[in-house]
Amino acid sequence: MITSFAPPLIADAVHRWAVESQQRARRNAMLATTECAQRRAEREEVDEFFAALHAASAGTADTRAAHG
Repeated sequence: MITSFAPPLIADAVHRWAVESQQRARRNAMLATTECAQRRAEREEVDEFFAALHAASAGTADTRAAHG
């Protein structure tokens, strides 16, 4: 381990860097996960809108054909 060979000041700096780096990486991962979830929800909402729009237009076309 680095602490057995390095002066205490350097060992502390390396330890702080490792901890802070891990915390930043976790924060970035949480932000990315949140962004992906928001995009997925938006994409599903758009898909549902277009499915409903398609169903409504198909129903209108069927009505026209039946009364044609």
